[in-house]
Amino acid sequence: MKHSRAALAALIAALIAWSGLAAAEGESLDSLFGDDAKTAASKPGQAWRGYLQGELARTTGDPAHWSRADMLADLTREGRFSEKVRWKIGGRLSYDAAYDRSSFYPQPVRQDQRAEFMLRENYLDIDAGDWDWRIGRQHIVWGEMVGLFFADVVSAKDQRQFILPEFDYIRIPQWAARAEYFKDDVHSELIWIPYASYDNIGKPGGEFYPLTAIPGRPLNVLADEQPAHSLRNSNLGVRLGTIKNGWDVAGFAYRSHDSAPVFVFDPSIAAYRLQHDPITQVGATLAKDLGSVVLKSEAVYTRGRRYFTNDPAVASGLVRQNTFNYVVGLEFALPADINLNVEVYDNVTLDRDPKLFFAAHEAGTGMLLKRNFGDSVVAQALYIRSLNRNDWMFAPSVKWGFQKNWGLTVGLDIFDGPPTGAFGRFRNRDRIFSDLRYSF
Repeated sequence: MKHSRAALAALIAALIAWSGLAAAEGESLDSLFGDDAKTAASKPGQAWRGYLQGELARTTGDPAHWSRADMLADLTREGRFSEKVRWKIGGRLSYDAAYDRSSFYPQPVRQDQRAEFMLRENYLDIDAGDWDWRIGRQHIVWGEMVGLFFADVVSAKDQRQFILPEFDYIRIPQWAARAEYFKDDVHSELIWIPYASYDNIGKPGGEFYPLTAIPGRPLNVLADEQPAHSLRNSNLGVRLGTIKNGWDVAGFAYRSHDSAPVFVFDPSIAAYRLQHDPITQVGATLAKDLGSVVLKSEAVYTRGRRYFTNDPAVASGLVRQNTFNYVVGLEFALPADINLNVEVYDNVTLDRDPKLFFAAHEAGTGMLLKRNFGDSVVAQALYIRSLNRNDWMFAPSVKWGFQKNWGLTVGLDIFDGPPTGAFGRFRNRDRIFSDLRYSF
């Protein structure tokens, strides 16, 4: 309770500080929140930007319980030291009463999720002629499809709410040095990550914790064994792209310690160790505007990652496999202000170990249907399902912009499938939610 009160006090202090800074610079409330908000945002250093949000979520599974009662502040500010050197700072602070006032979750889960401060993007941009440098904590997004991650291999991710929030919320920035070179239609990118961020999967007993107890193996999970921060453990990547005749094509190679941990069972202590495999990923993306239809595709080959096996002779419960994942998507602009995204994907395991838990081809499809009703209401429905088995999730929602800068969203998250399925494992986590956001 002491920590949650401190977090709430920090949130209030941050808002007061933000208001004080705005007032000190002579900014009116109208210029920050009203008609001049866009103008203020276009002048770096003139105003804080971001949003304040409150969210409630009620899980309807047995037993029903409150799974979100979150208050969040996300603040960003930009400026420049000179014409060739710019800066950006940002942070996010949240407090969730569902993990403070309720005893539903285990104590480690409550401590992990009731209050949090995260540095968001904090970097310097340096213009060096044909080269642009960005140094600091930043998002590096190499692919972006609907609903699932494929070529977005550099970003670490906050998995504590599965894939339900917006991707901008899920992504965790990396501490990196990035150099970009632009020449005619060619875009080159080099990245070095000396101090890597890793996925946040939460604690056992969390709402969307990725592992459940296996018969004969207690769910005893040790602390995350993240690689030491050293030059030897740096992540390195290169990406080359071009646009020819309307085709936006890029290829990349990325060497890293996997941001997602693997659960390595240690029979000597009857516990799981969280480890991060050294992996190599090579991939490509393409996009093409075909008039009323936009084609997108991503593909990634991954070498060195380990996966669960049901072979009792493997004490760790894991075997190393190479995989090739690809997705093809079409985005349609339809009449009546309707937008439809359809995707088909396949996760292919090369030279598959016969005792893996999943098939050599794990295919699936996704669909996002969105419609605008005037200027203030947007309804959408996301549906993702496996083509190998009856395993799916469905997430409909409606957002109402009832006043300038204000938005209210209500929706459902529904899961079904076998207990070992990507979505069926959360079939007891169906929920109804609502969030209220004020953007500035």
